[in-house]
Amino acid sequence: MGSTERPKKRAHLCKKAILHFSLCFIMGFFTGFAPTATKSSISTSTITLSNTTKILSNFTRNLAAEPPPARKRDREELVKKMVAPRRQIIIVTPTRSGDRNREVWLRRLGNTIRLVRQPLLWIVVEAKREGSNVAEIMRKTGIMYRHLVFKENFTDSEAEMNHQRNVALKHIEHHRLSGIVHFAGLSNFYDLRFFHELREIEVFGTWPMALVTANKKKVVIEGPICDSSQVIGWHLKKMANQTQPKPQIHISSFAFNSSILWDPERWGRTSSVQDTSQSVNFVKQVVLEDEAKLTGIPSGDCSKIMLWSLRTSTKTPPANQHLPPVQDVSQTPSQQGT
Repeated sequence: MGSTERPKKRAHLCKKAILHFSLCFIMGFFTGFAPTATKSSISTSTITLSNTTKILSNFTRNLAAEPPPARKRDREELVKKMVAPRRQIIIVTPTRSGDRNREVWLRRLGNTIRLVRQPLLWIVVEAKREGSNVAEIMRKTGIMYRHLVFKENFTDSEAEMNHQRNVALKHIEHHRLSGIVHFAGLSNFYDLRFFHELREIEVFGTWPMALVTANKKKVVIEGPICDSSQVIGWHLKKMANQTQPKPQIHISSFAFNSSILWDPERWGRTSSVQDTSQSVNFVKQVVLEDEAKLTGIPSGDCSKIMLWSLRTSTKTPPANQHLPPVQDVSQTPSQQGT
């Protein structure tokens, strides 16, 4: 039995060995036909890789290289505008005591100012009185504001308006409020781009404005004439067929950096508003005496009108004035004839 199984095991082992040998032979035979890498192909691959590395290196170097001077300057200005905080606008608005439309004008102006981007401070001045709604109107606009009052009595409306502006200037000086100051009358109408131009003023700024007279087909242009934002002349009024020797700048036709009120030496001044009795007149004098520091807006040639001032009657009609009877328009024409 045992002698019979030994030859079977040997035969099985021989078959297994022959099968492994055949598989190895076949694999070796086909491997011989496969292409082999030559020296030239290896060198070509190395050169291609080297060139690719050089191209990437030069591209990276070009990206890191300094841009031309003009492009570099534009980039620096853009970065400066993005990083620097937006300059605050300080709007000063006086109110006439006898203006019957005062609250209506105030709401209208407030609705305009609330569309301007912050920071913005609205200062409104009025005579102290009972039952005033000015503070309530300003509060409802959602604008950052300061409501100032005074006790003095005036018979001259222009003197009262100048006093109110002086009250606001003293408040700005005392609290050192930083920003660009603009005197906005209640009857002023604005292009919203005007306020963006205000923020570009460094020291003094001026612009042309249109004076529109109610019930008259007449528009008068006042303000500067510019060449590339540099003031080279003025629109002057004529009185008695003679041109005024000096320009009379409108109170709403200029703006200035508020720091001149408490830091005049910074702008080459030796006196401040505190040293004068007429603050508004002092500011006008400073604005006009050095045109080199004046910036005409809008930038370019400052020829575009972005501010209109409507001249209307502000007097309250007499209480005993008789008004014409009001016709009842609720009836139909046939009913009115019966």
